[in-house]
Parts: sequence; structure tokens; C-alpha cells
Amino acid sequence: MSMFEPNKEFIGKLQSCISEKNDHGTLQLLEGLHAADIAELYNELDVEEAKYLYLLLEGEKAADALMELDEDDREELLESVPSEIIARHFVDNMDTDDAVELIRELDEDEQEEVLSHIEDVEQAGDIVDLLKYDVDTAGGIMGTEMIIVNEEWSMPECLKEMRNQAEEMENIYHIYVVDEDNKLKGIFPLKKMITSPSVSRVKHVMVKDPISVKVDTPIDEVSHVFERYDLVAIPVIDSIGRLVGQITVDDVMDEMIEQSERDYQLASGISQDVESSDNVLVQTSARLPWLVIGMIGGLSNSVILGKFESFFATNPKMALFIPLIGGTGGNVGIQSSAIVVQGLANKTLNISKIWVQVIKEAAVALINASMISLLVFLYNWFMFGTNTVTYSVSISLFAVVMFASIFGTLVPLTLERFKIDPAIATGPFITITNDIIGMLIYMGVSSLLS
Repeated sequence: MSMFEPNKEFIGKLQSCISEKNDHGTLQLLEGLHAADIAELYNELDVEEAKYLYLLLEGEKAADALMELDEDDREELLESVPSEIIARHFVDNMDTDDAVELIRELDEDEQEEVLSHIEDVEQAGDIVDLLKYDVDTAGGIMGTEMIIVNEEWSMPECLKEMRNQAEEMENIYHIYVVDEDNKLKGIFPLKKMITSPSVSRVKHVMVKDPISVKVDTPIDEVSHVFERYDLVAIPVIDSIGRLVGQITVDDVMDEMIEQSERDYQLASGISQDVESSDNVLVQTSARLPWLVIGMIGGLSNSVILGKFESFFATNPKMALFIPLIGGTGGNVGIQSSAIVVQGLANKTLNISKIWVQVIKEAAVALINASMISLLVFLYNWFMFGTNTVTYSVSISLFAVVMFASIFGTLVPLTLERFKIDPAIATGPFITITNDIIGMLIYMGVSSLLS
């Protein structure tokens, strides 16, 4: 199946069918399209056209296409849809994890209205229970749709119950085994259903002590468990070991993508989550704060350099190396912080061993600083001979690289210790700070050697 690429002809036909309220023609055009492809059409339609299209879709296809939209687009679409329609047309056809994600995006009054219109009381109860969990924990992204069997059941009994439960399931990842108290005991391998004799009980063939997470496990730890053990689904248990839900790999992938987007934006100096489709005010408010901080940093540098105006008058060649000092310090700092942030994200760096990482980074910095300062020394010696410029630039560059490396290592580790997203340390914060400190070092060394 090739990827769907809507062209002008297709969009024209679709808009024509929508304007004519041609239900059959519209559905024919959408026939065979994946939910993600239907969501892709949203940007080609106005809100009323999109509303008509989404309300025309039926069952799981409508629900899936809605959840494929970006959060802002979904909010825009649902603003004009009554709560009863949201409940009956969309939520009733969703798995609980998707339904919870959707309802979290609504305000409190609308949440209550939508919940009151859900036809399946059991589903509504599950959604209410899941809404109690923190959005950034395993409980906040888990679903309750899963096949559960009792460890004391025989094979025929187990098979019959699995068939009954599977009728309501869209995808089956694992079959979970529990005891009479609903405590997770194992996972029932489908292969055993074929190879084990019918007299066997489930507890004799199940895989015991499966990997699981608790409801309050942070999402980043859940992602790490999936990555480490190559899982497609993982059971979620409460504080006493009772099975309460499962998380599937698609849910974790969505969270990982969102987290990487947030980290990338933080590293780029964007203070909040924004999309290219957001309005001017939203984008400005997200980008302006760091630009103002950068401007203050630049003004601080100008004040520092202004104090040495007479020095530059007598040593004009010193001004040529200001970009080199600032740029090198910023680059080295970002390299160091990026390595630490990556290590923290994938759990390969132990926060309790800060000084081990600092010492290792200092050793790397020593080699890099020596090589860079030596190359600059040779260049200046060839160009200017052995004078103040030659020695000042090389010594300053050595000191700046050493400082930037250690600073770039310590900052994300410190932020992590105080539960602040360390991704902020890979962006303008490191660059601005290293730029200012670099100028102070350069001016100080130059003054001492002049």
C-alpha cells in the first residue's frame, strides 16, 4: 500500500461533494483511506467542510481520524460540535486511552457533559477512573481494553473466554493471567493454546512474572522499559499488584515523539510547544523570551568590551578573535550538554555519578582545548609572531574550552537533580552564558599579558 498524497484534483472533487452535501460521493472518495490520510485532508478544508466530513464518517474510522489530528486542529473542530455528538459519534467508538486523551483536552464543564452522554456506563466509569491519573504517568496513557484469563481455568474454558473478550478488541497484544484477586500472575502465550493438552490449566503454561509498570511510573521510564526490552505492550499494575490496564507501543511512540519535539524546541530557544500553524501571537510569545535574554546577553558583552576600549585602541588585532572565542565556547558547551541530556534521556547516564561524568568530560576537554589552542597558536605565530595576541588568544581559548565543557556538563545534571527539563541546557542558555564568560576570560587574560 503506497502512501496517500492528496492532489488538487482529489481535493477539488472532495470539496465539490461536500458543498453539494453528497454523502455517497464523499464516502466513496474516502473509501480505503487510512485514518491518518483523512486527518491529512484537514488542512485542505475549512472548519465547516471538515466538520461535515468527520460527522459523515462512521464508527471507529471517525474516532481514529479525529485522534490523528493535531491537538490544536482537533480543538478547533470540536468547538462547534455539541457534547452529545462528541460522546456518541466519537468517544463511544474509542479505546479508553484515546477517549481519556480527548476528554482531557476539554474544559471541565464540557468534560462532564460528554461523560454524561456516553452510552456505555462501564466505559464511562473506566474513563473517569483513568482521568484521576497524572497525564505524565503510566496510568495517564494506559487503556483498559485487554484480554484477561484466570490462572485456574482449563484450556477449553480459557479459549472460550478469550473468544468472547476478543470480539470487543481491535488489536490483541497479550493475554494476561490473573488470580482471584485480579493480581497479575503472568502472560499466556498463544502458542501454548495449540501445543498444550486441553487438561492443562493456565497457570501451568503461562509465562510467570512478566515485565510490568506501576500506575505512577513516569512516562519517560515507561518509554525506556519498552526500548530496553523490545516490547509491543506492557501491563500496568496498582500498588498491590492488581492488573488495571496496559500500554501499547503506539501510545509510547506518540509520547516519545511529543517529548522529542518539546526538547528540540527548548534546545532551539522556544519556551512552549508551538506549531507552524499557530497564530502570530502564540509563536511570538513562545520565541520572544529567549530572544530578549539573548539580547541582554549581547548587551552585557558590549558593556564588557566597552570597558576595554583603550586596550583595543592599542591592540586592534585582539578584536579579530572575539567571534572565535565566543563561538568556540558556545559550540563546546552545546556539545557537552547535548551528550549529557541524551544520556539522561536514554538512562545510560546515572545521575548519582555526577563527578564521574564531570571528570570524563574534563579529560575530553583537556585534549580538545590543547589541540585547538595549539592550532590557533601556530596560526597566530605564523601571522603575527610571538606577541600578546599570539599568547592571549591561545591561553584564553584553552580556558574557555575547559570552562564551557565542564559548565555544559554540570548544568543539565543540576537541572535534572532539581526536576527541571535538562533539554533547556542545550539551547541559548548555554550559548549566552559561555559567550559572556568567554569574553571575561579573554579580556582578563589579555589584560594580564599586555
